[in-house]
Amino acid sequence: MLIGGPERRWIEIVDHDPAWTDRYETERTRIAAALGARAVRIDHIGSTAVPGLAAKPIVDIDVSVADLEDEEGWLPDLLAAGYLLRVREPGHRMVRTPALDVHVHVCEPGSDWETEHLVFRDWLRSHPDDCRRYGDVKRSLAGREWSDMNNYADAKSDIIIEIMGRAAAG
Repeated sequence: MLIGGPERRWIEIVDHDPAWTDRYETERTRIAAALGARAVRIDHIGSTAVPGLAAKPIVDIDVSVADLEDEEGWLPDLLAAGYLLRVREPGHRMVRTPALDVHVHVCEPGSDWETEHLVFRDWLRSHPDDCRRYGDVKRSLAGREWSDMNNYADAKSDIIIEIMGRAAAG
Protein backbone atom coordinates (compact mmCIF):
# COMPACT_ATOMS: atom_id res chain seq x y z
CA MET A 1 0.00 0.00 0.00
CA LEU A 2 1.39 3.36 -1.02
CA ILE A 3 0.97 5.99 1.64
CA GLY A 4 -0.12 9.11 -0.24
CA GLY A 5 -1.04 7.25 -3.44
CA PRO A 6 0.75 7.14 -6.79
CA GLU A 7 3.25 9.88 -7.60
CA ARG A 8 4.15 11.05 -11.07
CA ARG A 9 7.94 11.44 -11.07
CA TRP A 10 10.53 11.91 -13.75
CA ILE A 11 12.92 8.95 -13.83
CA GLU A 12 16.49 10.12 -14.26
CA ILE A 13 19.33 7.65 -14.69
CA VAL A 14 22.81 9.04 -14.15
CA ASP A 15 26.32 7.63 -14.17
CA HIS A 16 27.49 6.07 -10.93
CA ASP A 17 28.50 8.66 -8.33
CA PRO A 18 31.01 7.60 -5.64
CA ALA A 19 29.33 10.14 -3.33
CA TRP A 20 26.42 7.70 -3.01
CA THR A 21 28.56 5.59 -0.68
CA ASP A 22 29.13 8.62 1.55
CA ARG A 23 25.40 9.36 1.55
CA TYR A 24 24.70 5.76 2.54
CA GLU A 25 27.18 6.03 5.43
CA THR A 26 25.53 9.25 6.65
CA GLU A 27 22.08 7.66 6.57
CA ARG A 28 23.40 4.45 8.11
CA THR A 29 24.65 6.45 11.08
CA ARG A 30 21.28 8.23 11.36
CA ILE A 31 19.35 4.93 11.24
CA ALA A 32 21.67 3.22 13.73
CA ALA A 33 21.29 6.15 16.12
CA ALA A 34 17.49 5.98 15.82
CA LEU A 35 17.09 2.21 16.15
CA GLY A 36 20.15 1.02 18.03
CA ALA A 37 20.22 -2.77 18.40
CA ARG A 38 16.72 -3.04 16.90
CA ALA A 39 18.46 -2.67 13.52
CA VAL A 40 19.71 -6.22 13.14
CA ARG A 41 21.57 -5.21 9.98
CA ILE A 42 21.82 -2.17 7.73
CA ASP A 43 22.94 -2.59 4.11
CA HIS A 44 23.44 -0.38 1.08
CA ILE A 45 21.37 -2.01 -1.66
CA GLY A 46 20.09 -1.12 -5.08
CA SER A 47 21.94 0.31 -8.02
CA THR A 48 23.71 3.04 -6.05
CA ALA A 49 25.47 0.23 -4.15
CA VAL A 50 27.02 -1.20 -7.32
CA PRO A 51 30.18 0.62 -8.48
CA GLY A 52 29.98 1.54 -12.15
CA LEU A 53 26.21 0.99 -12.46
CA ALA A 54 24.08 3.87 -13.69
CA ALA A 55 21.21 4.61 -11.33
CA LYS A 56 18.50 6.93 -10.20
CA PRO A 57 20.18 9.29 -7.72
CA ILE A 58 18.22 7.69 -4.88
CA VAL A 59 20.18 5.73 -2.27
CA ASP A 60 18.43 2.52 -1.22
CA ILE A 61 19.10 1.08 2.21
CA ASP A 62 17.86 -2.17 3.68
CA VAL A 63 17.24 -2.29 7.43
CA SER A 64 16.36 -5.61 8.99
CA VAL A 65 14.38 -5.62 12.24
CA ALA A 66 13.44 -8.67 14.28
CA ASP A 67 9.67 -8.15 13.94
CA LEU A 68 8.48 -6.09 11.01
CA GLU A 69 4.85 -6.26 12.14
CA ASP A 70 5.72 -4.65 15.49
CA GLU A 71 5.82 -1.21 13.89
CA GLU A 72 5.43 0.48 17.27
CA GLY A 73 8.80 -1.02 18.20
CA TRP A 74 10.75 0.70 15.38
CA LEU A 75 8.69 2.99 13.10
CA PRO A 76 8.17 5.93 15.50
CA ASP A 77 11.95 6.26 15.90
CA LEU A 78 12.53 6.37 12.15
CA LEU A 79 9.78 8.96 11.81
CA ALA A 80 11.33 10.99 14.63
CA ALA A 81 14.67 10.81 12.78
CA GLY A 82 12.99 12.61 9.87
CA TYR A 83 11.90 9.79 7.57
CA LEU A 84 8.39 9.60 6.12
CA LEU A 85 6.39 6.37 5.72
CA ARG A 86 5.71 5.64 2.02
CA VAL A 87 5.06 1.87 1.65
CA ARG A 88 3.36 -0.66 3.89
CA GLU A 89 3.06 -4.12 2.34
CA PRO A 90 3.42 -7.69 3.57
CA GLY A 91 7.06 -8.36 4.45
CA HIS A 92 8.27 -4.83 3.60
CA ARG A 93 7.95 -1.23 4.68
CA MET A 94 9.63 1.78 3.13
CA VAL A 95 10.36 5.17 4.63
CA ARG A 96 12.13 7.94 2.78
CA THR A 97 13.67 11.33 3.23
CA PRO A 98 11.52 14.40 2.55
CA ALA A 99 13.95 15.23 -0.31
CA LEU A 100 13.07 11.81 -1.86
CA ASP A 101 16.75 10.98 -2.29
CA VAL A 102 16.98 8.09 0.19
CA HIS A 103 14.64 5.09 0.45
CA VAL A 104 14.94 2.97 3.58
CA HIS A 105 13.43 -0.48 3.12
CA VAL A 106 12.57 -2.34 6.31
CA CYS A 107 12.16 -6.11 6.42
CA GLU A 108 13.06 -9.06 8.62
CA PRO A 109 16.44 -10.83 8.69
CA GLY A 110 16.58 -13.76 6.31
CA SER A 111 13.33 -12.74 4.60
CA ASP A 112 12.88 -13.17 0.87
CA TRP A 113 12.92 -9.38 0.53
CA GLU A 114 16.29 -9.05 2.26
CA THR A 115 17.87 -12.06 0.59
CA GLU A 116 16.82 -11.18 -2.97
CA HIS A 117 18.11 -7.62 -2.74
CA LEU A 118 21.46 -8.64 -1.28
CA VAL A 119 21.92 -11.46 -3.81
CA PHE A 120 21.04 -9.15 -6.72
CA ARG A 121 23.44 -6.44 -5.50
CA ASP A 122 26.28 -8.88 -4.94
CA TRP A 123 25.75 -10.56 -8.33
CA LEU A 124 25.88 -7.24 -10.18
CA ARG A 125 29.02 -6.24 -8.28
CA SER A 126 30.83 -9.35 -9.52
CA HIS A 127 29.32 -9.82 -13.01
CA PRO A 128 30.07 -6.82 -15.25
CA ASP A 129 28.12 -8.14 -18.27
CA ASP A 130 24.89 -8.38 -16.26
CA CYS A 131 25.66 -5.04 -14.64
CA ARG A 132 26.00 -3.42 -18.09
CA ARG A 133 22.84 -5.08 -19.42
CA TYR A 134 20.84 -4.02 -16.39
CA GLY A 135 22.11 -0.45 -16.74
CA ASP A 136 21.17 -0.42 -20.44
CA VAL A 137 17.62 -1.55 -19.66
CA LYS A 138 17.27 1.09 -16.96
CA ARG A 139 18.45 3.86 -19.30
CA SER A 140 16.03 2.66 -21.98
CA LEU A 141 13.08 2.63 -19.58
CA ALA A 142 13.95 6.01 -18.08
CA GLY A 143 13.21 7.68 -21.39
CA ARG A 144 9.51 6.86 -21.04
CA GLU A 145 6.82 8.74 -19.18
CA TRP A 146 5.68 6.95 -16.02
CA SER A 147 2.53 7.69 -14.04
CA ASP A 148 4.28 6.32 -10.95
CA MET A 149 7.86 5.31 -10.09
CA ASN A 150 6.58 1.86 -9.14
CA ASN A 151 5.50 1.29 -12.75
CA TYR A 152 9.10 1.93 -13.81
CA ALA A 153 10.29 -0.56 -11.19
CA ASP A 154 7.78 -3.14 -12.44
CA ALA A 155 8.99 -2.65 -16.02
CA LYS A 156 12.45 -3.87 -14.96
CA SER A 157 11.04 -7.21 -13.77
CA ASP A 158 12.03 -9.26 -16.82
CA ILE A 159 15.73 -8.35 -16.68
CA ILE A 160 15.79 -8.76 -12.90
CA ILE A 161 14.20 -12.23 -13.12
CA GLU A 162 16.69 -13.21 -15.84
CA ILE A 163 19.68 -12.03 -13.79
CA MET A 164 18.35 -13.57 -10.57
CA GLY A 165 18.00 -16.88 -12.40
CA ARG A 166 21.71 -16.80 -13.19
CA ALA A 167 22.53 -15.73 -9.64
CA ALA A 168 20.51 -18.61 -8.17
CA ALA A 169 22.20 -21.09 -10.49
CA GLY A 170 25.62 -19.53 -10.06
